[in-house]
Amino acid sequence: MLREAVFHVAHGSYAYPAAPDTLRLTLRAAKGDLQRAAVLYWDRYGSSAPAAAELSIAAEDELFSYYQVDVQLKTKRFAYVFLLDDGRQSLFYTEKGFFEDLRPNVQFHYPYIATGDLWEPPPWAQGAVVYQIFPERFANGDPANDPEEVEDWDFPPTTTSFKGGDLQGIIDRFGHLVDLGVDVLYLTPIFASPSNHKYDTTDYYTIDPHFGDEETLRELISLCHRHGIKIVLDAVFNHCGAGFAAFQDVLEKGTDSPYAHWFNIHSFPVETDPPNYETFAHEVATMPKLMTQYPDVREYLLDVAVHWVKEFGIDGWRLDVANEIDHQFWREFRQMVKAENPEALIVGEVWHEASDWLRGDQFDSVMNYLFQQACLDFFAAGTIRARSFANRLAKVQVNYPHPVNLAMFNLLGSHDTERFLTSCGGDVRKFALAVAFQLTYEGSPMIYYGDEVGMTGLTDPDCRRGMVWDEEEQDQELLSWYKKLIALRREHPALRTGQTRTVWADSMSNVYGFVRFLEGEQVLVLLNNSPQVQKVDLSEINWPGPTPKELQDLLTEEKHNLTALSIPPFGVKILV
Repeated sequence: MLREAVFHVAHGSYAYPAAPDTLRLTLRAAKGDLQRAAVLYWDRYGSSAPAAAELSIAAEDELFSYYQVDVQLKTKRFAYVFLLDDGRQSLFYTEKGFFEDLRPNVQFHYPYIATGDLWEPPPWAQGAVVYQIFPERFANGDPANDPEEVEDWDFPPTTTSFKGGDLQGIIDRFGHLVDLGVDVLYLTPIFASPSNHKYDTTDYYTIDPHFGDEETLRELISLCHRHGIKIVLDAVFNHCGAGFAAFQDVLEKGTDSPYAHWFNIHSFPVETDPPNYETFAHEVATMPKLMTQYPDVREYLLDVAVHWVKEFGIDGWRLDVANEIDHQFWREFRQMVKAENPEALIVGEVWHEASDWLRGDQFDSVMNYLFQQACLDFFAAGTIRARSFANRLAKVQVNYPHPVNLAMFNLLGSHDTERFLTSCGGDVRKFALAVAFQLTYEGSPMIYYGDEVGMTGLTDPDCRRGMVWDEEEQDQELLSWYKKLIALRREHPALRTGQTRTVWADSMSNVYGFVRFLEGEQVLVLLNNSPQVQKVDLSEINWPGPTPKELQDLLTEEKHNLTALSIPPFGVKILV
């Protein structure tokens, strides 16, 4: 037994409450090393004999198998040890190490499932379909509020150009969101700012006048809610714009400004070219970084966060550059926002592994760029094969509790990345296959505006083109594909909130397959990421639940026995 590979801790994603009296345990071991993994568990204060439960493999990457099981005790107080067998020897794995026999005082402890620790992202966000809009480029509904020198809608955008998109444009085109079937509308910043992107806020309490006013925002929020759609706004608290009143006061008064400590000024007087103060990224003078360790800075920003939830009824926040702000600020942020609306969603922008923010005290979810990067490499660039793709997904899956995985914003592209269709070299087959994966895999699939009609574009600013509204220029077949997949997601609960198990990952054929399962329903998704027809022997599928006798293709309604199934080039089969 490769003991060095065995790992478990009694917290985080390795031990968390799945219900008020149920604990979900995860154990890591070397891939293929164990023939059996079981857990013995009992009440920490009890004297009865331990109960036993078998663990099964929930995920695998290139090095490890991750075993999982749910154990239940009415008293909610858990002590437990693992029994591991590799065919050569059996060992107890405990908090104190490995033993050949069960000894006292070596067990793992999960002391008590406290009600306050039994958390999950808002249920409405788990598995929801999210639609991201960059307001300046979606639709121009009110030309009267246009900035000066608005360029033609179809011209290639620049970093400084304006096209006149606004909130009224979103209202006017709202039927598109309803027809598509989205559950959540996420808007990049809408507050006062001199730029087209609005990530350099000058007034956190004012809607940018080129986007509309408070009345327009209220109308949009009301429209969303009448159609059962939640609305999430973008908060930029890591930095402000150079026009922000506090920074302007520092520019004017220097050390005499009561806001001087709001920023990390290296020396006075303040210089902007190059900046002698800390900024977002590297010397972005227009975005001075805010010092959130100071109480008055925190108080101001937290009041902003609560204001838009309380006064306007928004349903959540997406937090820009969230990983560069201290954890304590986000803990206070969560407490105040959730006090106003316990069902508000908090999503952080984190481009890397994010478990430190996803323990129930800060965020509900993050922008899942690990998912995006895996999809980019597998579907678009073709730099990894099916087994490596499965390995990448497994790492993400086991890092977070299942309800968190369901709420992760699974994106293929955003306002910060090249359009995914462009990354696919314009090959709609590859893009459609990636979309099929995105809309059937666990998480909250996030659609970047225009992807559904085949928009292309290189990275910023080209990925921020004006939305294509001319139906003759839209890819109507692709749009229908999105609608069909979203409809299937609504019709089959397993595709929305079910657990996920990889059941096929063949790098030779480059076919990847997984099962979504929930309350007896099992949906098998097989993706052929190759230019040739590939076959999968359905009799070899290791189902997480009972092996079915017959399967129905949800896309064609054809029925299949558990025999060899042909999948067309860059094709997908969704079978229930």
